[in-house]
Amino acid sequence: MVELTGSTQHDLLQLVESKNALDGQVIVTEYQSNGRGRLDRTFEAPARSALLFSFYIKPRRQRSEWGFIPLIAGLSLARAISTLDSEINVSLKWPNDCMINEKKCAGIIAQTSPEGIIIGIGLNVSMTADELPVPTATSLVIESSKIFDRNLLLSNILNTFAELFEAWEEGTELLEEYASASSTIGKKVRIELPGGENLEETVARVSHTGELVLADGRHVSAGDVIHLR
Repeated sequence: MVELTGSTQHDLLQLVESKNALDGQVIVTEYQSNGRGRLDRTFEAPARSALLFSFYIKPRRQRSEWGFIPLIAGLSLARAISTLDSEINVSLKWPNDCMINEKKCAGIIAQTSPEGIIIGIGLNVSMTADELPVPTATSLVIESSKIFDRNLLLSNILNTFAELFEAWEEGTELLEEYASASSTIGKKVRIELPGGENLEETVARVSHTGELVLADGRHVSAGDVIHLR
């Protein structure tokens, strides 16, 4: 645990690059001044209002399959929160957004290294409406959750991830459980690809490598998804 840092993701990446990171190492902070989300977007939260952490793992499965690991992280968040508070239903918007009532409560970022992958998570816990970065965001407190203990959330999320990740490492694909939590599968979506191209199609499923598989057979590995209906 560190009181203040620029970014837990950056701190852990430095340890990885200097070969000082341990498999399973976790860095948690009360406040980060330079948090980053997907596509280098900023992530800001008042001190102690969010659960902010990154962890490092060295998967045994083939590197070509690592794309599913961030989805396991999202599934871990959804399962852990619903276990602690059965009245809160977290859905997963591909690729890495955790949603409550169609508003984003948490985001996940993943960075690979030669030997492993760093997963960063930011979960809005006690942020009030005027502290939210955008109107499409929410927090556990806004959604009337009974969970405010970030230590309890952290331990449950990490334990759930460890359980799911070990099952995946042993060959369980977790596709059925992910599909049951997904708010994207079966939806007509617009996908804004990194190069500027947009696609509109219905999502058929998610592949075992974490890609979206569209109804027309195309696979999408990166992009912003907007639900159209």
